[in-house]
Amino acid sequence: MSLSPLFVEKSFDDLPGWNSDDHLPAFEAFRRSAFHVLNKPYRTGSLGVRFDAFAGAYDEARTVSPANRSAAKGFFERHFAPVQIRSENPGLVTGFYEPEVEASPVRTDEFTVPLLERPSDLVDIDDANRPRGMDDYLAFARDTPQGLVEYFDRSEIERGALAGQGLEIAWLADKVDVFFIHVQGAARLKMTDGRLCRVTYAAKSGQRFSGPGKILAELGEIPLEKVTMQSIRAWFRAHPDRVDEILWQNRSYIFFREANVDDAALGPVAAAKVPLTPGRSLAVDRLLHTFGTPFYIDTPSLTAFDGKPFRRLMIAQDTGSAIIGPARGDLFAGSGDAAGEIAGVVRNAADFYALVPRALVSESNR
Repeated sequence: MSLSPLFVEKSFDDLPGWNSDDHLPAFEAFRRSAFHVLNKPYRTGSLGVRFDAFAGAYDEARTVSPANRSAAKGFFERHFAPVQIRSENPGLVTGFYEPEVEASPVRTDEFTVPLLERPSDLVDIDDANRPRGMDDYLAFARDTPQGLVEYFDRSEIERGALAGQGLEIAWLADKVDVFFIHVQGAARLKMTDGRLCRVTYAAKSGQRFSGPGKILAELGEIPLEKVTMQSIRAWFRAHPDRVDEILWQNRSYIFFREANVDDAALGPVAAAKVPLTPGRSLAVDRLLHTFGTPFYIDTPSLTAFDGKPFRRLMIAQDTGSAIIGPARGDLFAGSGDAAGEIAGVVRNAADFYALVPRALVSESNR
């Protein structure tokens, strides 16, 4: 497999702000992936950044921990070469975070909206077991005596299709909070019994995601350029009688599993099976890219993270159904309300530079 023609070779001097970045937190994120792949390798994406080419970088990352930012910078420059990603669509970054909300272990008059665990009749499907005529997009189905059928969608589940099965992990007070937990794929729950616990993605009903921001823009309710998580929430607060009307147009429904909060400074364990690092973990299109790949993101119009133009080294450690395309990424902002304020306003044009193992660049030039 050769490298994609979308990759244009660059030097580190071509990366705006490269020398000013702090590469040490990016190294720590990369190192977590280096230990994980001892148990299970990452799948190589279709753009040709082969997993096996990371072996030398992963070996060093597991055995040597840089003492300072300069040493971390040297690590990435030794093992990788930058390529700029050129694609039909301009590069775009958005933000995501881990909400932190109050929840109850039991239903009460206040806490009435559940987070559900994976149902027993939800089946993973692929080309091997997909019924004839079923939408190729669907990766999950419902097992019935008559065979596999499309799973219940959001409106059916919220109207009781799975009631009485004991699937409730916790109960929340606000349907909109629950929806945004579905969008983010994880949450920290401050339980009414004093516990702090985490839920993270386990599966989904399988239908396509339809974001409420786009729906509200198409209805003329919010101008597209003003769609943020904050403006969407404000609209729902002003129109509580229309919440179901809008949210049920997103047929996809997310199921969760409980997880520990081992390190409060880190985010949930995501698709790359390592805890996310605030400001350094990136969600990418996993069909195109290889988890563990370092990306340098240049988006000077984005200043929400620290008041400075965003020019940072990130590590590909998550994915998402809305993250489609070679120059498309979701920046993990962290956990809690402050992180949500950052993530909710991120929608910025960006230049994407992938750091590719040097051996792959040499092979492509032969």
